[in-house]
Amino acid sequence: MTSIGGAEMVDWNLAVATATRLVRPGPEVSREEARAVVAELRRHAKSAEEHVRAFTRLAPAGGPAADTPVLVVDRAGWVKANVAGFREILRPLLGKMEERRGGAPGGAVLGTVGGKVTGVELGMLLSFLASRVLGQYETFAPATRELPAGAPGGGRLLLVAPNIVHVERELDVDPHDFRLWVCLHEETHRTQFTAVPWLRDHLESEIQAFLGETEVDPATLLERVREAAQSLAGGRTEGDEERERGGRSIVELVQTPVQREILGRLTAVMSLLEGHADFVMDGVGPEVVPSVAEIREKFQKRRANGAGRLDLALRRLLGLDAKLRQYRDGERFVRAVVDRVGMDGFNRVWTSPNTLPTKAEISKPADWIARVHGTAGA
Repeated sequence: MTSIGGAEMVDWNLAVATATRLVRPGPEVSREEARAVVAELRRHAKSAEEHVRAFTRLAPAGGPAADTPVLVVDRAGWVKANVAGFREILRPLLGKMEERRGGAPGGAVLGTVGGKVTGVELGMLLSFLASRVLGQYETFAPATRELPAGAPGGGRLLLVAPNIVHVERELDVDPHDFRLWVCLHEETHRTQFTAVPWLRDHLESEIQAFLGETEVDPATLLERVREAAQSLAGGRTEGDEERERGGRSIVELVQTPVQREILGRLTAVMSLLEGHADFVMDGVGPEVVPSVAEIREKFQKRRANGAGRLDLALRRLLGLDAKLRQYRDGERFVRAVVDRVGMDGFNRVWTSPNTLPTKAEISKPADWIARVHGTAGA
């Protein structure tokens, strides 16, 4: 990445160090307990692979899904993995912003100071998120020893053990059932990307097109990050009242008309992926997770009502409230399509980017059925 005076716009190492230092400790477990949790999550990830493939009728292209790594990590491990992914996907945007900053008065000084300030602020945000993510299919993970270049799907599955243990205790549900239930959701994401070879490249091209349209002044973008960090630290900013009334997220603040079109397509794809994972999780659940109904009910209440004032402010600023809507809207779309044309009919969604639902079709599944299956399907 281009840098000014040897300094990048984000001091990534400082971001990792800050997040690792600030992240809250996980639940108390003995060393033997921790080993048992890790071993069980690995077993569940393997069994979930078989259940998901049978239910979805999706088979990995070019090799078994297990060829993409499954990593059971702690909160610090999740931070390191995501910083690597952020650095990879944001490289073109930050390079462009650095070039712009280089032509400004004092750009070289800002290169050193700004990179460290932004690294600290990004680390604060990551420390907040690191205690909340249960699992994640890391789509844009850079090549590593665990993930060689050209690995199927180009990603790896992360399961955040302390967060899973924390939530299962908080909900007071059967821990073995809950761990498998989480693995079913995340394994669905891994299956989506390993069974649909074009999906990763399509998403990456859309994201890069979105970032390529970004013409925001670096100071403005960094101010959005600063506001988020101040909220996290408990300080108030002038924008607090607006955000509490439903103010705009960071993504919305940098949109151009072209970006709004791209974001609409990305929103539709993410709604599909998240809704499909929820649908599969609930579809497989009754057969293999005895307490799935109790888990689902308690988890839905936690999603809807578990956030305090600080959580809500950060969700709005980071656009995470939109992610919660994606689960609901996407799951309704998948269920409606499967009810109408069956699983094989639904799986035509994976044929090409042209068969993905639009944002409007997510809300009107019959329109997608009519477009893809013709009037007979509708």
